[in-house]
Amino acid sequence: MANKIKTIGIIAGSGPEAGIDLWSKILSHTQNQLGDAFRGDLDAPRVVIISEPQLGLSMDLRANQADTWAALEKTVRQLVPQIDYFAIACNTLNWFAPQIDTLLTTIKDGGTFVSFVDVLSETLINAGRTQFGLMAAAPVLALDNHSAYTPLAQNFDVETPSDHQAMQDLIYDVKRYGSDTPALSQRMADFASQMESDTLVLACTELPLISQKITGKTLIDVTDAVAQKLARLALE
Repeated sequence: MANKIKTIGIIAGSGPEAGIDLWSKILSHTQNQLGDAFRGDLDAPRVVIISEPQLGLSMDLRANQADTWAALEKTVRQLVPQIDYFAIACNTLNWFAPQIDTLLTTIKDGGTFVSFVDVLSETLINAGRTQFGLMAAAPVLALDNHSAYTPLAQNFDVETPSDHQAMQDLIYDVKRYGSDTPALSQRMADFASQMESDTLVLACTELPLISQKITGKTLIDVTDAVAQKLARLALE
């Protein structure tokens, strides 16, 4: 029987480990959705990943908007002719969703973009959530005109950490030292304990990698929600 699974695209680089995490979660959800029908390699997701280091400029998006978009546009143009659906393994870069949608109209036979913001909104609505704590990089936490999640603040009560820079520093340290550094998961747990919200949205692709020590909170991993949707779309 021929493999009918469509091709999924992942844009990584901000950071590379986040792209690996999204890929891993897509595989896991593919296995879960196929259940006993999963045959192993033959039914594994077909994935194309481009990891572009220049996308790391998004950590200071306001200062690097033009250069970040130049790198992202080049990557999108390279990726989309090869895939059916794609996502960017970076919450901050999803701020460019309107530009990406416009760009896709100019590319013949391009794939469909799956937005982290749209998937999170669907997840919150389906779960009946009206309030949540947002844990993310500083550009996202600002909830200003450079934050992908600003539109959600119009429909949900959003709590952010008191010290945005300290959260930014934590994310930088995950990128520099790796998610298996023990002290990082404890710092993450300390942030979570300071939040009043019972539900915490992990809206930076590095944060789910160090969330093991968080207790007493409901966690929504945006990367995992996107992976679940991509796996479903690829199997339709």
